[in-house]
Amino acid sequence: MPQSYPRTASAHQESNGKRAPGRPRSEQSRQAILRSTLNCLRQPGGFPDLSIEAVASDANVSKATVYRWWPTKAALVADAFAESAEQELQFPDTGSVRSDMSLQMRRLIRVFRSTRGKVVAALLAGGQSDPALIEAFRERFLWPRRRQGGIDRGELPEDSNLDLLLDSLYGPIYMRFLIRHAELTEDFADEICGVVLKER
Repeated sequence: MPQSYPRTASAHQESNGKRAPGRPRSEQSRQAILRSTLNCLRQPGGFPDLSIEAVASDANVSKATVYRWWPTKAALVADAFAESAEQELQFPDTGSVRSDMSLQMRRLIRVFRSTRGKVVAALLAGGQSDPALIEAFRERFLWPRRRQGGIDRGELPEDSNLDLLLDSLYGPIYMRFLIRHAELTEDFADEICGVVLKER
């Protein structure tokens, strides 16, 4: 999960000393950096050509401001994608494991089919030769999503092999997304759940 960052008072203050409406400047800068990172990743060069300088320039901040929050380019890229999908990929709680998983998987497929899919592809492709990048993707996106799974709420048997279960559910999505041997549709989530969770 994206970490919390300290907020500082905006330079613009109302005459009575209270902070003017809107986000503090530090949070505005952080959000601008995350947006700019996604914008830069969509360029033809992708992750290999992405630079902190380019991100800082696009966000109209200094390099030092970027490094204040993210020690590496890999961490920045992983956080940019993770935060962009944070609200969409929250697990629902309908009281049914199968329904919860199907809804969340549909949302993931929707993200993969959007323009952000190129960002995910760049992360996974770059991670094959950059251990820091794939580690950042796991720590800042993959593991937090998996920890939100139904077993944490007691909706699956305690002896469930959660890793195997989640690999079985999400593996086919990543395979279709990357290999493109078949169309990746939201209905595919229901098909997977019907096979993997047929007895749940």
